[in-house]
Amino acid sequence: MTAIQSGIEFKGRIAVVTGAASGIGKACAELLAKEGAKVVVADVNIEAAMEVAQEIGGYAYAMNVSDDLEVERLAARIELELGAVSLLVNSAGVIQGAAVAPSELPMTTYDRVFQINLRGTYVTCKAFGSQMAKHGSGSILNIASISGMQSTPLHAYGPMKAAVIQLTENLATEWGRFGVRVNCVSPGPVLTPGLQQSVDAGQRNLQSMEESTAIGRMVLPEDVAFAVAFLLSDRAAAITGVNLPVDNGWLIAGSWSMFGGVRKVP
Repeated sequence: MTAIQSGIEFKGRIAVVTGAASGIGKACAELLAKEGAKVVVADVNIEAAMEVAQEIGGYAYAMNVSDDLEVERLAARIELELGAVSLLVNSAGVIQGAAVAPSELPMTTYDRVFQINLRGTYVTCKAFGSQMAKHGSGSILNIASISGMQSTPLHAYGPMKAAVIQLTENLATEWGRFGVRVNCVSPGPVLTPGLQQSVDAGQRNLQSMEESTAIGRMVLPEDVAFAVAFLLSDRAAAITGVNLPVDNGWLIAGSWSMFGGVRKVP
């Protein structure tokens, strides 16, 4: 019987998942709950968070990661009401939208991506990670992106995700001697509601994203969740400060475009 079937991997441990009302965050919350964790579904959309929490038997809290005081207060409140948090998934984020030239990228968009994707990740790590360090144990997982590992025309999104990877390394070293591990995953194109909206708006092409990977399909939210659960778990007790791509081989397949692309099954 696997840990997923038995629900014992995280039995009784309190997990906070930001951005858990949809997409990758929701998939992570669902899997951690199956593995026995008491999951806090934290999202700026409290109505959607409550629906997810009800589905998985978790707890819903409104959280706006761009408000550092709110995050600090919520971290203290969760510890008071539920107990010490030992697992954190930072999945709250926004996409840039259209891949435009810098001259066409509004600074309001750039600032919003910075505020939520990078600053929000740092603020949440700071609030919950400091608690974990005080208690002497914990595991944090940040959601980065392959856009932070390669050049792309996403001039706001990519640099912020690259910074999340660097932030992960910094905090892993900062808190390692305090019993806290910090890792991140870098998903490739994930078929989330947000990405589907971009496809529907003509900003992204689903077929070209699939063909740019070695495996030839989109990453699903549950693909990312399995990698997240592993890095959070005690099975990864000696792993900290890593960035794990979950991209169906996008990073390795891109250079094949000059040779006509990845060969297809006849």
